[in-house]
Amino acid sequence: MSTTRRTLLGAALGGAAVGIPATATAAHAASWQLKWSPSASGDKLGAFETIEDDRADSHPAGRPHIFATGDNWRFNMHTVDRDTSTDRQRQEVTGLRNGSGSDYLKWTVGQTWRVTYSMYIPSSLKATTTFTHIMQMKQPGTGTSPIVVQSLRRVNGVQTIELKLAIDDILIGRTDLEPLQNKWIDVDFQIKVGNGSAGTLRWILKNGSTTVIDASKSGVDTFLADRVRPKWGIYRSLGDTSGSLQDCYLLLTDLRGYQLV
Repeated sequence: MSTTRRTLLGAALGGAAVGIPATATAAHAASWQLKWSPSASGDKLGAFETIEDDRADSHPAGRPHIFATGDNWRFNMHTVDRDTSTDRQRQEVTGLRNGSGSDYLKWTVGQTWRVTYSMYIPSSLKATTTFTHIMQMKQPGTGTSPIVVQSLRRVNGVQTIELKLAIDDILIGRTDLEPLQNKWIDVDFQIKVGNGSAGTLRWILKNGSTTVIDASKSGVDTFLADRVRPKWGIYRSLGDTSGSLQDCYLLLTDLRGYQLV
């Protein structure tokens, strides 16, 4: 199924005050500096630090599961796909790479970062009773726990999309998923990387010109060790009890990364 990309966060980003904490603006005259602006048609998968495409080699016939198509990055998930832990599925990319080689952005303690993008969630990609993550913030390394997750979760039978500080099980925000499916919606995610109570989070979802949710939390722990690295794609448990697992996909476009300096 082909989907026409549309113009998204450009208008919002034209206003320098969008998403900038008022204290940072007033006290430090800080501003968002663009650090990452890949093109799916030009950079393709070179936009990311690593690619986790069927790393267990469970479904060679379905490859590639992750690829650039036109101006979009596409993540395909099939019911037969399995991760190295066979109770779950994973097709994800990690990190923000600039150019070739090892030139990727590192999010470290004390820094404030922001990513904006549009995503297309079809009705085939459903919320589940167990985890279905479509964005994670993690410490790099095998077996590390997620710090922040953007997830599709069934709550009392209702499909929702939520952002949660996973390491402390703190819900940042949640809204109904179904009105946001089968269309392009805009994401604005901001994080101050801080240990203990030094971290902050902000999560904004827009449906066209309508702000669906704008939720934030300060005084939280957003760091484990080393650095924070974003992940995008589909990562879901096979333990769903709602019958929601089926072949599906996710589209992303217009990914941008900013640092508050």
